[in-house]
Amino acid sequence: MRFSGWQVIKQGLTGNKGWKPQWRKPEPKPEYDIIIIGGGGHGLSTAYYLAKEHGLTNIAVLEKGYLGGGNIGRNTTVVRADYSQPGNSEFYSYSLKLWETLENELNYNIMHSQRGTYRLFHSDGQRDGFARVGNAMINQGDDAILFGRDELRKRLPYLDFGNTRFPIFGALYHPRGGTARHDAVAWGYARGADQRGVDLIENCEVTGIDIENGAVCGVQTTRGAIRAKKLGIVVAGRSSQVAAMAGMRLPIESHILQAFVTEGLKPVIDTVISFGMGHFYISQSDKGGLVFGGDLDYYPSYAQRGNLPRAEHVAEAAMALMPMIGKAKLLRSWGGIMDMTPDGSPIIDKTHIDGLFLNAGWCYGGFKAVPGSGFSFAHLLATGNHHAPAAKYRLNRFNAGDLIDEEGTGSQHNLH
Repeated sequence: MRFSGWQVIKQGLTGNKGWKPQWRKPEPKPEYDIIIIGGGGHGLSTAYYLAKEHGLTNIAVLEKGYLGGGNIGRNTTVVRADYSQPGNSEFYSYSLKLWETLENELNYNIMHSQRGTYRLFHSDGQRDGFARVGNAMINQGDDAILFGRDELRKRLPYLDFGNTRFPIFGALYHPRGGTARHDAVAWGYARGADQRGVDLIENCEVTGIDIENGAVCGVQTTRGAIRAKKLGIVVAGRSSQVAAMAGMRLPIESHILQAFVTEGLKPVIDTVISFGMGHFYISQSDKGGLVFGGDLDYYPSYAQRGNLPRAEHVAEAAMALMPMIGKAKLLRSWGGIMDMTPDGSPIIDKTHIDGLFLNAGWCYGGFKAVPGSGFSFAHLLATGNHHAPAAKYRLNRFNAGDLIDEEGTGSQHNLH
């Protein structure tokens, strides 16, 4: 069934009895051409683009729980392309272009809202850094505007401009940035992949990877053995654990990133705001809740839950930026498992094992990368060649020292 305004009216007048399940519940076949491990946003988008762009349909997506139960449903929904480093800049620019046509392509309302994003700066040094980022974005073909304090106060009057510890000097504004409904993104890609013949197999945990003579030949799962000549690992914070089944040790640590939402409120924040000094970011959902988050929990963990010290830290940053938020009641919190690389940038690459491919290390950037990641990984799986926007996301860059250090937190040694 194709969604349309007419269908909504028709179903509403007939008791909503005509809606069909959005995807099948198939039993796993003995063998597939390609198996994708991970039924989150990146895995589902990969399967969708394999079918749509490359005509490959004998594909299975294996998910140990339910589709969209991982990080795709545990984030703060921000979509943006305000990156400056070569490698990241072209990739996220490409991904944003895919976001802008995604609802029409999938025939699914993912509630993509280009409400703009503001990255606040609090010193002359930060302003100079953000000016460089903005120029890199414009050179890439994206949009960026540098606002000073006075103009920003007109646009965001509810911020604490009198804070002497964290003075607000201005912001880098990205008009095409915004938000999308995270669950709907997973559902839309799942529906699109299923319509093209991809098997989406839930409650099917991979327990082993079968390798013969240096090449992948299949996987062991809780629902039996399944053979395949190509295998894509797309499991976010579980990447190290799954790769270990193939004898690989990845340059990844898994940490928890918490997010929070308040009770529903009347519209007050019509954009996305990032607080540079407190690593705090906030937007308002269409249901009225203020959605926000902060720093990682700085110890390795696979627990999909938060803790009170980090909740307190995020609340302090929220109050420092906008004291009005102190009147809102916190509704709930959740945690996602972040797969953190040494340089803060991802990996989309082949491995030394023939037929084994890796999509991992998305750190903070996983949600906004969903369309670009899926498109690029599908291209690699189908053709064996790297998709140009993701060409720098090689696994061997950590051996070579050729890092993509977007945050400027580590050393770089560019060999090119």
